[in-house]
Amino acid sequence: MKERIVLAYSGGLDTSVAIGWIAEATGAEVVAMAVDVGQGGEDLETIRQRALDCGAVEAYVADARDEFANEYCMPALQANALYMEAYPLVSAVSRPVISKHLVKAAREFGATTVAHGCTGKGNDQVRFEVGIQTLGPDLKCIAPVRDLALTRDKAIDYAEKNNLPIATTKKNPFSIDQNVWGRAVETGFLEDIWNGPSKDVYDYTDDPTFSPAPDTVVITFKGGVPVALDGQPVTPLQAIQEMNRRAGAQGIGRIDVVEDRLVGIKSREVYEAPGAMALIAAHKELENVTIEREQARFKRTVGQRWTELVYDGQWFSPLKKSLDAFIADTQQMVNGEIRMDLHGGRAVVTGRRSDTSLYDFNLATYDEGDSFDQSQARGFIELFGMSSKVASRRDQNLGINPL
Repeated sequence: MKERIVLAYSGGLDTSVAIGWIAEATGAEVVAMAVDVGQGGEDLETIRQRALDCGAVEAYVADARDEFANEYCMPALQANALYMEAYPLVSAVSRPVISKHLVKAAREFGATTVAHGCTGKGNDQVRFEVGIQTLGPDLKCIAPVRDLALTRDKAIDYAEKNNLPIATTKKNPFSIDQNVWGRAVETGFLEDIWNGPSKDVYDYTDDPTFSPAPDTVVITFKGGVPVALDGQPVTPLQAIQEMNRRAGAQGIGRIDVVEDRLVGIKSREVYEAPGAMALIAAHKELENVTIEREQARFKRTVGQRWTELVYDGQWFSPLKKSLDAFIADTQQMVNGEIRMDLHGGRAVVTGRRSDTSLYDFNLATYDEGDSFDQSQARGFIELFGMSSKVASRRDQNLGINPL
């Protein structure tokens, strides 16, 4: 029996050409594997058949939309994961679930190698290969674009020469990756960081300049996970999809950032993540109501490190697992409702309520019913500033002027 290679298959030009390209370069049989993480477009059966028509000996498809939403997007939401305070890990959070299914397919079909379509300049090569090698240490990894010199021009020529059943064009200027958590766009004229994005960059969001009437939504959370919208129960996948639709109609979630890539270069990226950005804004505000101050301060540090690990392809690492446990513990009391106004590119919180709230009206009010004993404040300030006061007195005795 010939050696087999499992290829992460998207159904596009590069991975379709890679089926024959890999077979010719290695002499191995290629098993194509596609994973649906809510990217939309063609149905999985169409993609499966195209892989077979392009020369795959087997084609495996997986509907991982609920798995992706439940086990990958929700932890990102609970961590308030925004890389460089902007990017909600659109691509990064999808790579571990795809890697997991690649390894499962390799086991099922007796493959010794896993292939992916990443270049040598991007983050995804690291995310895929670290994930695959963590879950399947015995498996080898190859990348046709990086390792077998498969350029886009060569891919087009190969597809035309072999009459592959896929549209070929040199006119599309962008590289696009998308899933239910968002959409990532790069390359083309966007590589000149002075150029503004054109209208054709966007697909998940409408122009916020011409947004419809304001849309008010009430999001119910339990354990830091959205469980209802406007009182109607939803699964995590349904919550993301519906918020993509409603927030996207208002132009919410457009992100244009020069990003620090893992490989050490800076890259201009344009993202659309209407559902993710609106849900993160709501979740963060509910945490403000329900998480104790010192715990909340430390969680921001943990959340940032969690985000960096996921961005860097360390989803399956021991440290990420430990940070998961801390974040999960903080979410026990993140229950309640957030009311948001969606309009003109902004998701604005206008109301909060929770049975596990730490907000005490009688402590906070300045009006009738105030239960805060203000007489305690003087002693608190004296003790709180004591160490600084003592240090300042020492410095002045030494002739150090604090002014």
